[in-house]
Order: sequence, then C-alpha cells, then structure tokens
Amino acid sequence: MMAFVFPGQGAQKVGMGRSLAAAFPICRETFDEADAALGEMLSTLCFEGPDDRLMLTENTQPAILAMSTAVARLAASRGLKAQFAAGHSLGEYSAHVAAGTISFADALRTVRRRGRYMQEAVPVGEGAMAAILGLDADGVAKACAEAAEGQVVSPANLNAPGQIVIAGHAQAVARAGERAKALGAKRAIPLAVSAPFHCALMKPAEDRLAPELRALASKDPAFPVVANVDAEPKRSASEAIEALVRQVSSPVRWEDVVKRLVAEGVTTCVELGPGSVLAGLIKKIDRSVTVVSVEDEAGLEAALKL
Repeated sequence: MMAFVFPGQGAQKVGMGRSLAAAFPICRETFDEADAALGEMLSTLCFEGPDDRLMLTENTQPAILAMSTAVARLAASRGLKAQFAAGHSLGEYSAHVAAGTISFADALRTVRRRGRYMQEAVPVGEGAMAAILGLDADGVAKACAEAAEGQVVSPANLNAPGQIVIAGHAQAVARAGERAKALGAKRAIPLAVSAPFHCALMKPAEDRLAPELRALASKDPAFPVVANVDAEPKRSASEAIEALVRQVSSPVRWEDVVKRLVAEGVTTCVELGPGSVLAGLIKKIDRSVTVVSVEDEAGLEAALKL
C-alpha cells in the first residue's frame, strides 16, 4: 500500500521545479496555474529566486505547495496511485490538494495568507524555535515545563525518535534548550525561522485563518489524509478542514503520523516535492518502510520502479 507524503517549510530551494517544468507540460501548466491564482510570477521565484524573497514565509508556503503539486500531478499522470496521504505542516495542504479536498488555487491563496498571519502573530525576534536532539518526548516536555517561567515554550514538531523541535518565546526556548541538555539531550540547535510555528503564540494566526478555511469549497478526500494534529485519517471534508484549523497552533505529530500510516497497512511512502527531509525522518521512525523522494526525473523513475 502506498502513501504520498509532502514536505513542509524548510524544504524550499531556488531552482526547484525548473527542470521538471522544462521537461513535462503538466508541471509547466501547474506553475502557470499558480502564477494565475496568485496574480504574480511565483514560478520565477521558484526557478530563479532570489533566495531572500523565497525565504519569506508568505512566499515559501505557496512555492512549496506549487512544487509539490506539480510533482504529484506528474506522478499521478504516470500511474502512481496513493491509498493514503500525509504532509508535514504546510505539506498537509499539498496532501489535500492531491486528494481533491480543496482546489489548488484556493490552497495557494490560503497558504499565502497562512504564512502572512503566522509571521504577523509574533513580532520578529520575540519568538524562536530549536531542535532538541537525543532526548525523548517526555524529557523535552519536562524541559519546556521547567523552563517556561510564565512564558510559552512547548514541543512543536515531534519529527522522529530523538528529534523534536520546540517553539515559543525566544528566551524561554533558550532556557528550555539548556534544560534539555541538562536532562540528557545531545544538542539544542537554534533554527533559522522567522516565527515560532505550532505553539500557543500562533493562536492569533489560527483565529484569523479559521473562518477563511471554513469558507472554502471542499469535498471529501479521494483517499484519507492522516492529520498532523492527532495522527487520525481524515475521510470527510469537514474533518479535514478542522484539522487544518487546529494545526496552526498545535504540534506536528509526524512520528505518530508515520506510525499510523504503517498501522493502516502502508509499506511504501513517496515524498513529492523539494528535498528528502521526510524520507530521512520516515527511515528513523520505521526502517521497514520503502521511501522514494521525487523532486526530479531521476526520483520519478525510481518511484515508477516500486
């Protein structure tokens, strides 16, 4: 059984999609559709940069969505079929576009605003994120609780065993990193992000995005999408939308998502979009899963041989 999985923010890079758009009309048309939906040349930003503009959250999110959708459409046109899907944070939108829950154009416009709202929820410099390596989830939660001191800091991405990202107020994140090391973490690495995603500080962004998400035309997904918030397969449009609403200020439970896919019978994951971050995480979570990352023709050919 196959699942399509879609990367989130951080996977972006200048040049993504350029060779695919040159080689495959379906990919070129997808980027053209993105440009039309947003009223600007998102494709040029993906193919040529500049890097500093691509890294702005409100550009990064639609850019990765466009790249992932181009790759997913290409894979589907060549006969790859998913029985399940999932995406890491932003990638959950790509998963729902692939499953037909929401339209590509609506998703692009929504994630652009999602990026803007997340950026505006916390003044630049006040929030932070850090990766805690080598400490289990209970240990990280303990470090956060002991370091909060009235501020916000909590697990934001539970990515894989021994790899958990925390988010919150900058000073609290720094304190939690030191506390985690005292509790046995190997390292606490500050992340170069523009906002503290997936924590309580994102509640203003969630409140702004919620009515817009609920107003979108949506339909039941063609295949279940396992949600970040609770690692449950969403089989109806209303469940899918509510999971996207809650996702903004809730942790991404990626390890649980992968375990749920495996429990549902998934043996192969095809990562669709830029990079291979999810492939690495999936291998850490369950080595029995076959994983292929598709961001170019070589990846596509490898996936078609599965």
